[in-house]
Amino acid sequence: MSATVNSKDTGDESEVAILQALISAGYSVSIPFGDNDKYDLVVDDGESFQRVQCKTGWLEDECVRFKTCSKTTANGEVVRVDYEDEIEAFAVRCKDTGKVYWVPEEEAGQKNTYLRVVDPKIDHPSVNLATEYEFDGEIP
Repeated sequence: MSATVNSKDTGDESEVAILQALISAGYSVSIPFGDNDKYDLVVDDGESFQRVQCKTGWLEDECVRFKTCSKTTANGEVVRVDYEDEIEAFAVRCKDTGKVYWVPEEEAGQKNTYLRVVDPKIDHPSVNLATEYEFDGEIP
């Protein structure tokens, strides 16, 4: 059977990969009922709960790129809504690198975030190295 992959399928695959990584690391994870919340998962780290938005990243110009706002159409107009104050972190699965990344919301860009896979050898606050955000089983 040949299956057509669409954006919903891709998002579901990313969410499952992120769930697997979190559960394998020993975290308790809850999934909110319905699709009306800004977050996809609630992670219990034993001391607090973190609302997490799952995203799919892709490689572009030696960076893992992911969108940090939702885009919908209302009355024929494109509306972008960010996640500020609605989540604590983005969990990003990049199929190209085979990794999951954990990016605190306050460290993400307003529309997109780029995590550099190759170190550009410059020290600048806007350069985010992918290795610094790789989920290694510990939530920062």
